Amino acid sequence: MPFEEIFGAANRHATTPLDVLLGLTLLSLVPLVLIMCTSFVRIVVVLSLVRSAIGASALPPNAVLTGLALVLTLVVMAPTAQQIRRDAVEPYAHGKIAASQALARALVPLRGFMTRQTRRSDVALFERIAHERPGNRGVSLRVLAPAFVVGELRSAFAIGFALYLPFVAIDLAVASMLMGLGMMMLSPPVVSLPVKLLLFVMVDGWALLCGGVAASFR
Repeated sequence: MPFEEIFGAANRHATTPLDVLLGLTLLSLVPLVLIMCTSFVRIVVVLSLVRSAIGASALPPNAVLTGLALVLTLVVMAPTAQQIRRDAVEPYAHGKIAASQALARALVPLRGFMTRQTRRSDVALFERIAHERPGNRGVSLRVLAPAFVVGELRSAFAIGFALYLPFVAIDLAVASMLMGLGMMMLSPPVVSLPVKLLLFVMVDGWALLCGGVAASFR
């Protein structure tokens, strides 16, 4: 965008210090929204459970897992982000709508994504906790957000349980073999870790894991 258009947009949206404070507050909430209102929670929990199942507690490092989770989150949330940009960001940048309208429009696609991943029983639970009655206007964000996070944790643990089983089977098989050979002084994880790593690499585990987690979102 040329500098003239940038400064022109800035002049169109030059407002009071209260609006500036509101904008800074919204920017400070971006990390919270990225973590709690997107696919990040499910992805990072699944990746952490797989690392724990393999038995390499420090590999991959937390920075690598978090970076991979962020990249997958951007991929999964791309359609939602494009809709937010089309319906809210671009009209606001061209001065067609006010900031409050842009915020309201931006919440619509995000709420739609969260609602698709949320079970009605979780929504009912947090409606009781928040002392809210179901209304025709839809679920409020303060009810939808915790219900969404709980649902994401449930889905992540369910996926992690299914991924844990093959590695547990390998641990049991290795422990039984060592006991049968009378090698009780040798720790089973020392033998089972290379076997699990080899199996994970042979089946192209990281690619299958990333594809499966991304496909689990509706």
